[in-house]
Amino acid sequence: MNWQPLLLPGESLRWQGRPAPRCWTFRNWRHSLFGLLLLPFTIWWLGIGISLGLENSAPWLILLPLPVFLAALYLALGHLLLARLEWEEVFYAITDQRILVRKGLRGQALIALPLEQMGSYRLLAQGESLGTVHIFPAGSDGRLTLSCIEYPQGATTLLDAALATAVASWPDGADSGEIV
Repeated sequence: MNWQPLLLPGESLRWQGRPAPRCWTFRNWRHSLFGLLLLPFTIWWLGIGISLGLENSAPWLILLPLPVFLAALYLALGHLLLARLEWEEVFYAITDQRILVRKGLRGQALIALPLEQMGSYRLLAQGESLGTVHIFPAGSDGRLTLSCIEYPQGATTLLDAALATAVASWPDGADSGEIV
């Protein structure tokens, strides 16, 4: 990924990464489990609806279970396909001034968090060399997530340095990151 057009004047890139493909694609695997449990019921209901709709000339009986079937199909398989397609356009970067996240099916969304606005972070280890970093802005309830990073220590080292600088300027000396 070429970050140069997105950098501010005088800003330099310190770290860049992207999610591990399998981890990114299967990060919401519980949705698939629920969809797989729901799918047989919706197929049965759709079959009943089709047979009753054709026997009684009532097309609404065919259309009634269709949205539920499509939702179950999406939960079972569709979100995995979309996640894999989205992975192609997900990139992370840390500069000397900001944290950048580029994502979306066409890479159209760019999220930037200035380092001085970072309040804390949490690293959720997902293996020896894989982790997800949740970054919490100071004075905000939101969070910025860098999902499924391979070798996240490179990013967290830079975040620790940015936090040390930011915490020194805070009046109450808030918390730094933690590893879970």
